[in-house]
This record gives sequence, C-alpha cells and structure tokens, in this order.
Amino acid sequence: MVPHFNEVFIMTSAQYRIESRCPLMGSLLPPATFKQDYANCSLAVAVAVKSVADPTRQQVRVVHVPSGEIVFQTTPFGQGL
Repeated sequence: MVPHFNEVFIMTSAQYRIESRCPLMGSLLPPATFKQDYANCSLAVAVAVKSVADPTRQQVRVVHVPSGEIVFQTTPFGQGL
C-alpha cells in the first residue's frame, strides 16, 4: 500500500515544544519562536540551545508533545544527571 499525502503530512505535524523555567530570549530569534511547536526535532533543539544565554546555568528542554518524552535537556552546572 502506497502512503497518501495526507498520511505523510500528519506524521510531520508540529510535535516538539521548547520548555524552560527561565525566561527564553534570543537576540537573533523572534519572540514568537518560543511559543510555537516544531515539526523537526533537530530544529527545536537548535532553537532551544540558542534561546538561553548560558546553557550551563539555565535549563531548557525539548519535549515530544504526543508522548511527553524529554528528547533534549541541558543540565545546569553542578546539577548532575
């Protein structure tokens, strides 16, 4: 069976969210960047890392929305895994 376009489109819908307890801000990124979900995990991780001033002191994570699984997370220095 050949997949239909609609099935492929559904699979690529936005399903990754950036979360943090710290204020998210990036001088190169528009403010709306932090309120949207991403279809691409790699893009969400890249934006998350760029969204904190110091990833060694601020925690930011990327969550797979459908499952709630944390797919990426920075760990502030001194807070071991």
